[in-house]
Amino acid sequence: MNELKTDLLIIGGGGAGVMAALHAFDANPALDVTIVVKGLVAQSGCTRMVQGGYNAVIDPRDSFDMHFFDTVKGGEYLNNQELAWVLVNEAPKRIVELENRFGCFFDRYSSEGSRAEGVIHQKPFAGQTFDRTVHRGDLTGIEIMSRLKEQVLARGVRRLEEHRGIDLVLTPRGDEVAGAVLLDMRSGELVLARARAVLIATGGSATMYKIAAPSLEKSGDGVAMAWRAGVRLMDMEMMQFHPTGLLAGRSRLTGSVLEEGLRGAGGHLKNGQGERYMGRYDPERQERSTRDVVSRSSYMEIMAGRGSVNGGVFIDVSHLGSENVEQQFPGMVERCRSVGFDLAREPVEVSPTAHFHMGGIAIDTDCRSNVEGLFAAGEDSSGVHGANRLGGNGVAESIVFGARAGDIIAAALRDRSFPEVDGDAVRRIEETTLAPLRRCTGADAYALRERLGELTWSQVGLVRDGAQLQDALAQLDAMSAEAGEIAVNAGRVLNLEWHAALDVQNLIEVAGLIARAALLREESRGSHYRADYPKRDDERWLRTISLTRSSAGETREETQPIALTRLRPGVAVAAPVVT
Repeated sequence: MNELKTDLLIIGGGGAGVMAALHAFDANPALDVTIVVKGLVAQSGCTRMVQGGYNAVIDPRDSFDMHFFDTVKGGEYLNNQELAWVLVNEAPKRIVELENRFGCFFDRYSSEGSRAEGVIHQKPFAGQTFDRTVHRGDLTGIEIMSRLKEQVLARGVRRLEEHRGIDLVLTPRGDEVAGAVLLDMRSGELVLARARAVLIATGGSATMYKIAAPSLEKSGDGVAMAWRAGVRLMDMEMMQFHPTGLLAGRSRLTGSVLEEGLRGAGGHLKNGQGERYMGRYDPERQERSTRDVVSRSSYMEIMAGRGSVNGGVFIDVSHLGSENVEQQFPGMVERCRSVGFDLAREPVEVSPTAHFHMGGIAIDTDCRSNVEGLFAAGEDSSGVHGANRLGGNGVAESIVFGARAGDIIAAALRDRSFPEVDGDAVRRIEETTLAPLRRCTGADAYALRERLGELTWSQVGLVRDGAQLQDALAQLDAMSAEAGEIAVNAGRVLNLEWHAALDVQNLIEVAGLIARAALLREESRGSHYRADYPKRDDERWLRTISLTRSSAGETREETQPIALTRLRPGVAVAAPVVT
């Protein structure tokens, strides 16, 4: 096995990972910083796919209190309120940094707008009391990540592209991270990366569902690695479904998001009978309700037999005017056009699509996990969004906490040496990783992943109940055993089937954790809906659920009451008075 040493190992090359690398390097240019990414730095992952925008308080009529209130209310009060407060306070600073330091350019008001010409434009997103979403047309992620990539290249940060994290490596005592075992996806060679600190920023695991929005390489790697290393996970039951995923048959665009700004601008959702149905579920906010409510409402329309021919519903923005739609949403118009739909002039068939995992690694406000030297940021972490994420808060979280992690880690490394590596664990990881290549017969990774998608969608998805979750757990246990016997019929070099096997193993592991936590939470809150417990129960369940794996492989389940440090349920926040 090859070996390398680096001060900071960042596993993940999206928004959180790249911001962490830039901040750590700029805080101490003497640090050796290495980014590991399954694709290409800043060109794969989910931040680049962000369409809608980035929430930040920059208008004097808005306030931190209002953004915080929207975030915590949207998260059904399950948020770690200190993490949410960091998000809303630091988001505007990072907007300034993105533009003034890193060269991003966001849309501005014109002379015909309601604000002064040249001021950053902000558009409406669902679940918010103020229009605070900063954007670059409807392709905001491309703007941010393109500029950040330029900054990474300019600094000469080491990039291990087309490499994947296999497992974290701890010290012999098991109480500190000492690096990770990586896999060069082209050569098939394993690499032991020794590090003084590790940041996990790989993104989520929504691709376990048959209809899903994230990029296909997202397979829960970070959370699965953390779980096996004994890291505490939290809110695992909270998987968000975006209301409007494109339905395009067998096309790879099926599940890709039609951005929330379409509903914010006044788009209508209609069932297969042409009825605008959101009035049945949220008469006040209708299509501008939060993602959890809109997604579940669409799913219930479909399950009630009022869906489209292809098992979806329709989004209709044609009444906003074709010219206006084409000008405001060119990316969305082009995406629909590529599969034969005219978004500007006709209803387009959509479905709820698995989108974002609010659960993950439990962190404090410095992005630290419970394992010394291990940090997490972005979708791999938990606590910021609670039970439901507001649109526009996701990319803000990645940028804010990625930057924060980089600053914190750079300071922490002043006093941290290279920990000792557990050599026996490294050998076990190598043996397990190479095992599929050594089998002649066994399970098929692609068929297993298809079965996983059907199971999670029907039994661990938008609507759950205890009996289905129990059955899903039993099926996932059986799938996990099958995944451990996958056979791959080729060598190491460019073996996509081998990587499919590694992906499905991680996805099954994370799916089991989601189902386990969902079974424990006997209420409905945010994105977690139990048909057998359809009401929110603050008296019993204003608590987080934590899962930790012991060194013996046993699962420890704990619940902790939410620290209502700043906001309690039922307390409203008034808009500021602008003089």
